[in-house]
Amino acid sequence: MSSGLAMSLMSTAEFLLSVLLGTIFWKRGLHRRFPAMGAYLGLRAASVLVLDVLLLGETGRLTASLPFERACAQYYFFAYWTNYILAAVLLYFICMEVFQSALSAVPGLLKFGVVIFRWAALVSVIVTISSMSFAHRGVLIISDVAVSLMHSVSLLELCLLAFLCLSMNALRLPVRDLAFGLALGLGVMSANDFIFATLTPAKAPLTAPLQFVYESIILLSLGTWAAYCSLPEPVRMPVVMPINSTLYRWNEIASALGHTGTQIAVPEPSNSFFLSDVENVVEKVLSRNLNRRESES
Repeated sequence: MSSGLAMSLMSTAEFLLSVLLGTIFWKRGLHRRFPAMGAYLGLRAASVLVLDVLLLGETGRLTASLPFERACAQYYFFAYWTNYILAAVLLYFICMEVFQSALSAVPGLLKFGVVIFRWAALVSVIVTISSMSFAHRGVLIISDVAVSLMHSVSLLELCLLAFLCLSMNALRLPVRDLAFGLALGLGVMSANDFIFATLTPAKAPLTAPLQFVYESIILLSLGTWAAYCSLPEPVRMPVVMPINSTLYRWNEIASALGHTGTQIAVPEPSNSFFLSDVENVVEKVLSRNLNRRESES
């Protein structure tokens, strides 16, 4: 079997597995719980099909017309990087959905974490714009923006997976929970992207050995998601915390942030109350002096 045919078979397997995963995801109603994940799976399945067709047209496998090949190359460029940017945006919202599902038992920390996620998105956009070299001009700058955004989101995915692994015991989050499964697949894909970008040259052929390793890990991640979506999800255990635990204190502190508290109206003391108090003191003094004189007499 040639390397080109093997890569075509793996691309076909990725498309079929994406369609199967999307079907299971929507059939079980998981798109209501993770709407961004449902949109991402639909985008992934559609992009694999469209990009593969454009790639075949660019390489001349559909027709031998040179203008058609050039048109497919242009369409492939815009379709690929547009899909890349949309995927980066959806991955950010998926991370937020996974975070909200994992911390649903501690609403105070959840509210505080959502604020952090929003600031992380703003900082990522600022860092993306400020760190761009602007070496490319014209439409080629789209690729620079897309790569920078995806790098920021990939770091967020790895941080999310590390956070869930460290806090699973405290949050009573089982390994078979769908939120952890989604974070696991995202983390594996992000690590795969970083390693592949580091070890692969800029203009590596599509049939390079690392391409097969990269595609195999993508298939493994999709298979992991399919397994998590197919298997029944265990019931989340309630988070029981002692009142003096650190997690409870942080949850209470996070719940109090942003609240001004209940305001109590304290009435000002009036003059009538003041005069009545003075009269009572005077009466007590007079009665005490009177009793002392009677006892002396």
